[in-house]
Amino acid sequence: MFDTIHEECGVFGIFENKTANVAASVYFGLYALQHRGQESCGITVCDDGVFRHKRADGLVSEVFTREELDKLGSGNMAVGHVRYSTTGGHNHNNIQPLVIRHIKGNMALVHNGNLVNASELRRSFEMSGAIFHGTSDTEAIAYSIVRERLTTSSTEQAVERAMPFIKGAYSCILMTATKLIAFRDPNGFRPLCIGKTHDGAYVAASESCALETVGAEFIRDVEAGEIVVIDKDGLRSITTNCGNKKHICIFEYIYFARPDSVIEGVSVHHARLKAGELLAKHSPVEADIVIGVPDSGLDAALGYANASGIPYGIGFIKNKYIGRSFIQPDQNQRENAVKIKLNAVRESVEGKRVIMIDDSIVRGTTSARIVRLLREAGAKEVHVRISSPPFLHSCYFGTDIDSEENLIAGKCSSTEEIAEYIGADSLGYLPVECLGDLVDNRFGCCKGCFTGEYPVDTSGAGYKNKFDEKIHK
Repeated sequence: MFDTIHEECGVFGIFENKTANVAASVYFGLYALQHRGQESCGITVCDDGVFRHKRADGLVSEVFTREELDKLGSGNMAVGHVRYSTTGGHNHNNIQPLVIRHIKGNMALVHNGNLVNASELRRSFEMSGAIFHGTSDTEAIAYSIVRERLTTSSTEQAVERAMPFIKGAYSCILMTATKLIAFRDPNGFRPLCIGKTHDGAYVAASESCALETVGAEFIRDVEAGEIVVIDKDGLRSITTNCGNKKHICIFEYIYFARPDSVIEGVSVHHARLKAGELLAKHSPVEADIVIGVPDSGLDAALGYANASGIPYGIGFIKNKYIGRSFIQPDQNQRENAVKIKLNAVRESVEGKRVIMIDDSIVRGTTSARIVRLLREAGAKEVHVRISSPPFLHSCYFGTDIDSEENLIAGKCSSTEEIAEYIGADSLGYLPVECLGDLVDNRFGCCKGCFTGEYPVDTSGAGYKNKFDEKIHK
């Protein structure tokens, strides 16, 4: 709908040592992760080895009514997923959890990330007779695990053997009849953490904010390459595939994650404040007020204001009720759509020199509309500051960034030219060399969408919706 970027998924799982209303727990966890995907969602419950599941298009609150949750019933384990589908990749069979019934039992898999060798894996399985029902990378992961499970004594051993063949980003939770298994790719591109409730239930989730919704206390992050097994005997770890340098996606801190989450020991709120402070240092400008574009621009705006001494203000009000079903049937309505989602606060900006902080510029069309909103509200000057570097390259690890030829930073020859396109008096980006400072340089981060340098070989990755019959670029 808007010129924005999207993250593809959020995952959640819970293991109880007793029969409980685990579907409700997953519901609350997915609600907390709704920002990671608004297209579809699903929950699978395990009750004494029997799987019951519900998957559908829509928001968590739309799909899982009280009646639907009651149908799922009680159990001792459950996994859930929220998904954003890329253009052309909307296929009901892609909605997760992916439930697989194989000769050694059942499993339900949820996955956040994107593989770079999915087409290679898929072709090898198809040539040996496998039938794929969807177009997501998750099926390739599931088949890889099932293949190894046929010759191993446990599912965790199958995961351990499959991981070296799975290239790219994957933070997964897998449920069998008796255990919950959380595992993360050796680069740790996407976050995954473990928590525990006061009554002994273990929880795995994409972000720590989801743990808190079910009363779970954060224990730790799943390490890059680690397999965490949770069953009636407790929690144990397999570290055979650990050892790579961590390369978590830096955009988790800039945009994707909720500000109240803590990832790898770094507060997302702290990282965004830091981004704003660094922007003030590297792109200062005289102004009367600093405002942020909701939601991820707000913390960076506060950081900019604190560092610059320029007052922070509320410049926009966001309509909280715009959901995934909001559409614009024709071009005129599409042009006005941003006014329905976002409104400028005239009292804050009228007659003032405004610094507007946002997390990114993709194609520039939305930024231009937002700048125009401020002009129409009476802003005397609009200086745009972006809390990330310019997007110049594609992402192959789960971030839905437009193709390189459509990225404005690649099409324009200078920052000044981009500023002119979006109608700003000036424009400044966060320098690439500052990205490590956002996480206090504690670990490595993937910056490929800014630099074109990726932690793994992406030559065979292709486009995200590569398995669909119709490709809409």
